[in-house]
Amino acid sequence: MAVQADTPLNTPITERSATSLARAIRSGELTASQVVEAHIALLERFAPKINAIAADRFEGARADARAADERIAAGAGSELPPLLGVPFTVKETIAVRGMPLTGGVPARRDQRAGDNAPAVQRIIDAGAIPLGVTNVSELTLWIESDNRLYGRTSTPYDPARTAGGSSGGEGAAVGSGGSPFGLASDIAGSIRIPALFCGVFGHKPSGGLVPNTGLWPPASGESGRMLGTGIIARRALDLMPLLSLIAGPDGRDPIAHQISLGDPDAVSLDGLEVVTVEDASVRPISTEMRDARERAVGALIAAGASARSVQLRSWRKATPAFLAELEAGSGADGPQATLRLLEESGEQRPRWRELLTPGGPHTLPTRITLAAELLRGEEAARPSQRMLSTAHEIAAELIDAIGEGVLLHPAHPRVAPKHRRTLGRPWLLTPTSVFNLAALPVTEVPLGLTDRGLPVGVQVAAGPNRDHLSIAVAIELEGVFGGGRPPPAP
Repeated sequence: MAVQADTPLNTPITERSATSLARAIRSGELTASQVVEAHIALLERFAPKINAIAADRFEGARADARAADERIAAGAGSELPPLLGVPFTVKETIAVRGMPLTGGVPARRDQRAGDNAPAVQRIIDAGAIPLGVTNVSELTLWIESDNRLYGRTSTPYDPARTAGGSSGGEGAAVGSGGSPFGLASDIAGSIRIPALFCGVFGHKPSGGLVPNTGLWPPASGESGRMLGTGIIARRALDLMPLLSLIAGPDGRDPIAHQISLGDPDAVSLDGLEVVTVEDASVRPISTEMRDARERAVGALIAAGASARSVQLRSWRKATPAFLAELEAGSGADGPQATLRLLEESGEQRPRWRELLTPGGPHTLPTRITLAAELLRGEEAARPSQRMLSTAHEIAAELIDAIGEGVLLHPAHPRVAPKHRRTLGRPWLLTPTSVFNLAALPVTEVPLGLTDRGLPVGVQVAAGPNRDHLSIAVAIELEGVFGGGRPPPAP
């Protein structure tokens, strides 16, 4: 495929790619202080509208930027790290030294990370500067980012609508232009849904490619195979360089292993098979989302690809199968994992009256989860072998359908919904969680805005360990459709 041109030099600082900003800082076109200050200013301007930042380190970032400028002025030249002076943000549930690590749980309000998660440290070692940590859904339990510690996050395109979850703050920070990229995690769509709702790119890596060490809540047992620490970014061209930086085992995460990454620039779209899934959703895909997907398929056909449709009706059973696999993979904590997490955080076991009363320390999704765990009890039966077999069959069928090509499917059946409209609808996880079941690499690609000014996009999934292929398709689609569109100024 042809290499896409990077952002032009006259592009505003807060619309440029991270790699473009790094080059501008190294060459002296921009200073790190200018770049950091421009992003801080935009985050502060959007803060009342979106509430993306859970806790900032703006003064520390300014000091880091001054140090980067001094290092460049000293003439280190080729010894400079690749992202020197480029700012970024991090999901609050991924450890950043000295920053909150609460998962939005009030009982953990005083918890601070003692060290950086490996993925964070690798980005910092590359010279990047953390601006702060971003808001999440409480305990990362749902696709709307809201909790009693930091409040609720909205998409930059409409404050009445959710930014998604559980990485909604990260999606909103990048989508607003306040951060060129950020680190997030995804076990059922937590990168891809916020990326869709906030009009940016998101990449959930192949299972085991990036260590999940340093996350809270932690991924225990085999559930770590379905969890991916990945990237939310404003430009597709940044995805592979950033992924290459954070990939590789750390000696602590038992799931992480060495995977050889391919090169998106070496991918040819000529003859690539593009697969779409029909009649698989419990809730039909909206016309807006379906049309966006079809435009993407058409663009790939124009580049030489071929297309075919498949019916994967097993997807209609995917959500209970995914939940069964998640519980089975969590080891001994399975039946009452959330209750145990809160007890370890210093909370007393909740009473029924507390869970049934609005308000209190927990959001509704958390209260629903806690109530379900109390009903099941300590000795609840583990998921049936039949349900686990269904999960494995769904994953195998999906991998077989994709083959050597890619599969395009919306991450959500609708554009960003209004706040609280997703509660009590677990089937909404199906279009994303099926790919976690199979531990596949998936890239969310923005495809413009609707007539209402809301982002649409599509997931691009590839076969196991073929992250470079889904990213290559994302780069091609960015070249055709222009990527994300800046939201209205606050």
